[in-house]
Amino acid sequence: MADNTILIIGASSGIATSLIKEFVDKQTIESVIAISRKKPPAVIQDVDQKIEWLLSDNSESSILKIVDMMLARNTVLDQVIICNGVLHDTQFLPEKRVEDIKLQSLQAVMHINAFIPMLWVKNLKPLLRRSAKCTITAFSARVGSIEDNGKGGWYAYRASKAALNMLMKTASIELQREPSKISLLLFHPGTTDTNLSKPFQKRIAKQSVFEPSFVAKRLLKILEDHNHDEEIQFKDWKGEAIAW
Repeated sequence: MADNTILIIGASSGIATSLIKEFVDKQTIESVIAISRKKPPAVIQDVDQKIEWLLSDNSESSILKIVDMMLARNTVLDQVIICNGVLHDTQFLPEKRVEDIKLQSLQAVMHINAFIPMLWVKNLKPLLRRSAKCTITAFSARVGSIEDNGKGGWYAYRASKAALNMLMKTASIELQREPSKISLLLFHPGTTDTNLSKPFQKRIAKQSVFEPSFVAKRLLKILEDHNHDEEIQFKDWKGEAIAW
């Protein structure tokens, strides 16, 4: 596998799909490895030969299998973008009050939003050491900011994103000691027109709900300007810092 390879985890989401299209159009990118629990959406299936789509249930054994395959191929990663995330599903919605908290929901949201991204970072470490420089971007959220929490509610989602931020910040300290330049970025995409935000868009002004393609372009611009020598950054779609 060639240099300038992009790894996108959680690749079937709306923003991830737009990111894949953006990377495919870049002549400097030689391949995109897309990983998700589901088969590629129809808009991706015939996009380009650059894309390799792999299925993973995000268990550690599944992650290790994919990493071992990339190690055997001498894959060199330029970017890793972790798009995994959940806010609601058929079993739960964000909690409005403390009385709404359920242990099962807390565990499920924490596992998907914080623990799965960290498992990927852990197991990718041997692969990352082969790169001259690589940026790992994880999708966080402004509501994960402890300082910015002025409204309350959304207990599981807030806690999971705050936990993700702490896990990634801790990992960044360790990875900065590596000979390779491995930097981390936490990205808040804003309210985007995807399945994650669908139940809540009625309360938000139309101009404040972004198209996935817009968010993808904003993230690419932030990554182009990213300084590998800086400490981990927590930024929104405008490229502005968010309080931890």
